[in-house]
Amino acid sequence: MNNVPAPEFVAVGHVTLDRFGGEVRPGGAALYAAVTADRLGLSAGILTSHADDFPLDLIPPRIEVVSVPAPATTVFEHHVTDDEREMRVLSAAAPLGEADMPEDWRDAGLVLLAPVINEVDARLAAAFGDASVAAEAQGWLRGLGRDGVVRTVRWETATQALRSLQALFLSASDVRGQESAMTEWVQRVPIAVVTAGRDGALLYVNGERYELRARPALEVDPTGAGDVFAATFLARYRRDADPWDAAEAATCAASLSVEGVGWSAVPDAAGRQAALKDYRMALP
Repeated sequence: MNNVPAPEFVAVGHVTLDRFGGEVRPGGAALYAAVTADRLGLSAGILTSHADDFPLDLIPPRIEVVSVPAPATTVFEHHVTDDEREMRVLSAAAPLGEADMPEDWRDAGLVLLAPVINEVDARLAAAFGDASVAAEAQGWLRGLGRDGVVRTVRWETATQALRSLQALFLSASDVRGQESAMTEWVQRVPIAVVTAGRDGALLYVNGERYELRARPALEVDPTGAGDVFAATFLARYRRDADPWDAAEAATCAASLSVEGVGWSAVPDAAGRQAALKDYRMALP
């Protein structure tokens, strides 16, 4: 009999290999989110898919990884010019559905669906017991054009996913050209956040909109900032059930995370709390 408790935080989505010129490093929204939860003191797990070439040994050892075998790992090639980021998908791992979720993980307290290229079945949003289920929708808004170039597409499974979500996280770049659809999505969930980097974020609570000021940061690498935001928000909101407090904490954590390469600067609870204190002192 398995008496091992479910992770407190479960992230679902592909781990990836991200190419930046000649550099290759592990990534993926689920991985960044799980690293964030781990550094905040939560037990964390990732349901993912990859081939044998993914460097599992680089994932923090406290994070439990359940992998669906695949002939290839999802590989992104990144090109950044003048604040615009173009991505190409060179290969993709296997899709993730309800049958892949370990039965005991269905008792997790926090679940973040974090697709990167439409690999997470939207029906997973309803596959958990009493969990607070949230999603980063960027992967459901991505399709592939010529030569694997990532382009924005309609979110075909929005109605199904939103029915079971407690929170939704988007970035302004995800929804470019689909702002009217976004307005509808944020009305369908109790909490939604649309992040916009150095321009701050919009917080929606029961459809009411509030503006969040950004925390200034010395940006080194913006990769994963939205994932850090989402995981921090969920962890903080679970503690106090205060969406404004959670959004400010998440803003600080995300801004700290861009000040180093990869997940090296993702803060722990103490680092985030110190930044949050300074952030609030600077509020007008």
